[in-house]
Amino acid sequence: MRLVLVTGAGGAGRTTVAAATALAAAGAGARVLLLGTDRDDTLGAALGLDAGAIPAGPHAPLEAAPGLLVARVDAADDFRRELVALQERAATALDLLGASPLDADELTELPGSEPFALLRALRAAAAESASYDLVVVDMPPTHSALAALALPARLRRYLRRLLPPERQAARSLRPMLAQLAGVPMPAQWLYEATARWDAELAAVQALLESPALSVRLVVEPGPGAAEGLRTARLGLALHALPLDAVVANRVLPTASPDPWLAALSAQQQTHLKEVHENAHPFEVHELPHLGRAPRGAPDLALLAHAPVPAAAAPAHVVEDRLAEDGVLVWHLPLPGATKRELGLLRRGDELVLTVGPFRRLLPLPSALRRCTVSGAALADGVLRVRFAPDPGLWPRGR
Repeated sequence: MRLVLVTGAGGAGRTTVAAATALAAAGAGARVLLLGTDRDDTLGAALGLDAGAIPAGPHAPLEAAPGLLVARVDAADDFRRELVALQERAATALDLLGASPLDADELTELPGSEPFALLRALRAAAAESASYDLVVVDMPPTHSALAALALPARLRRYLRRLLPPERQAARSLRPMLAQLAGVPMPAQWLYEATARWDAELAAVQALLESPALSVRLVVEPGPGAAEGLRTARLGLALHALPLDAVVANRVLPTASPDPWLAALSAQQQTHLKEVHENAHPFEVHELPHLGRAPRGAPDLALLAHAPVPAAAAPAHVVEDRLAEDGVLVWHLPLPGATKRELGLLRRGDELVLTVGPFRRLLPLPSALRRCTVSGAALADGVLRVRFAPDPGLWPRGR
């Protein structure tokens, strides 16, 4: 099963491209699931469906066309369902505390619930992988999408720091340790809950790191399109998310006799050239402006030359270590990065890398943990971090 995540700047036409991509793949004979994340149901409008027709959750999708099933991520419904399930698991403890359980009808989602609902929907879709050849997801705008996709790895890191799994080995000694330390030790249920959370996050993280996943970026040629594309590619590369394609949406005709439209087209072509330059080495797929908001299969068919996902693209971050004069060099591709927006810090066994608005903590491979950072250089879109072996930890004779 292939998984294609469609994102881009707000208003660039992500939903239209996602719907056209899914419909074209279904028309080519693939079994496709299309997931929407917009609570305003713009996906239903693009497909020409009645308001509210798309069901919530990927478990019972609606058939929108032959071979094409569609569903949407409902953060409010997901929040209620998960909180009710949590109450049921903790029923004994809540009874002892004299708590009054909350009913699903009185629950209102909390801010920040959308990314978790999205990740659970992705995992649920992956669980049905035998039913689909392709899953296309209409993601939130780029920055929000990248933040959501980075959540599993970040939360697992926090859990490991706050409740190290190896501490569970001392559970039989917990009463004695509590007396010696003079403070209460974490209860076993906390470790069990942490292990369950970690397993769920690990399953989503494995999906996001799968070679079957790729990201499709959508831009509308305009003043900020090229810079937005460059920044988006940096975020994808930093988080090791492979780029599937770049789609320029709503491209105006270039041979119009109308002077006003011709001027707009000429301006757009200038920005489109910048988009092509920032997309290198990827080809930019141009979709025409229909003169109206696309609605229904006939309109989406006019955009059917959007690339149909095939084999997964390679990840943009390649951890390549080469020996150069006794120094190890870690190559981190960062297409379009500039020195002024880079930040690099060694923190224990991790490398803290900041690129523009994005930050990632990269665990160092075991060999590099025994080295010190001796320098770094950015050239041709690749960050090369040099590591010198620490004689105290890795003698030269070994």
